Amino acid sequence: MVSVPRPHTPQISATRRGDEDERVRFLELFFDLVFVLALTQCTQLMADEPTWEGLAKGVLVMGVLWWAWVGYAWLTSVIDPEEGAVRIVFFVAMAAFLVAALCIPEAFDDDALIIAIAYGVVRVCHIFLFMLASAGDPDFRRSVLGLAVSTAIGVGLLVGASFLDGWAQGALWALALLLDAGGPYVFGAEGWKLAPEHFAERHGLILIVALGESIVAIGAGVETAVTIGVIGAAVVGIGIAASQWWVYFDLSQIASSRRLASMEAGRERNELARDSYSYIHFFLVAGIVLVALGMKKTIGDVDHSLKDMPAFALTGGAALYLFGMVAFRWRHIRSFAQRRFVAGLACLALFPLALEIPSLASATIILAIFVINIVLDNRVYGERRHELRHGLAPAPGERPAPAGPTGA
Repeated sequence: MVSVPRPHTPQISATRRGDEDERVRFLELFFDLVFVLALTQCTQLMADEPTWEGLAKGVLVMGVLWWAWVGYAWLTSVIDPEEGAVRIVFFVAMAAFLVAALCIPEAFDDDALIIAIAYGVVRVCHIFLFMLASAGDPDFRRSVLGLAVSTAIGVGLLVGASFLDGWAQGALWALALLLDAGGPYVFGAEGWKLAPEHFAERHGLILIVALGESIVAIGAGVETAVTIGVIGAAVVGIGIAASQWWVYFDLSQIASSRRLASMEAGRERNELARDSYSYIHFFLVAGIVLVALGMKKTIGDVDHSLKDMPAFALTGGAALYLFGMVAFRWRHIRSFAQRRFVAGLACLALFPLALEIPSLASATIILAIFVINIVLDNRVYGERRHELRHGLAPAPGERPAPAGPTGA
């Protein structure tokens, strides 16, 4: 009697990234497309409810979904998302993320429970894949279990918030975000793994996503004929987005990526990645989204002044982005970016005036503040900038590569 071998049943397993594998996968970019919708929906939520309460709701939802995205940035820095059946779990998470994004307009009303459950599915998929990736590594597994605890608390609080309303509901959302995002800080960073160049590039790409969403929001704000004023607002809006790109990508992204990559694997590098990318980058993304909200209202009515909340979104969002850049630099090399800080203060000081002058004038002043800041930086760091961008000099705080066998 001839025995027939049983067909092999594939099991879900996680393929770890190699030490030199720093490439961002196409599936990761595909995953980010869902986050684009989430940012668009947050902007629309605040635009439809242009009050301080609406602003708070939009920022809370953005924070919760940002933390979900951050989890997958850490995950894909450890495993290859395109290998084996892992991609299926990613598609499930994408579907849940999409459902959560669709619920954002009613996140504090009729769809409160649905968005909490969808968010829970996104996080369960994340923890499940992390458990696979941490098999055989006790320190890594311990960190994942700590994250699972904070995740369970956060999701539970969001479910509980769905049965409340008003300030109590908002307070539970804030508490859920605080405890969920604070988990890695409380449980420590020793056990985590990451591919540094991949991790830095991943966060740079999500800023590109946010800037792209801001351009979409500006375009969606046009509700009348394309007049000279609308054209002017569109040009200014692109100018502000380009300035935000310049401030981050011209030098900061290059220097920070090289600094992270030069560090030895372990707690110090993990803490730097957690603080400067997982935490501080939220303020950069939030600043971009808030400026987009202000520009959306600007392009809708260029001749009149902005109301209080949209005016604060425009000026405060620009300030938040600049202050975020100050914090980013300080966390990396303990250097205080004075010009960025002063520019942020100038944006905040514009708020009272923005309530009185035409919205296009307010946006133009914001653009001027960014441009002046960039010009001054280029004058001060001209030669140094060239050296850093072309790899001719080490970045601030970058540790030199170990010498080879010949001492070269």
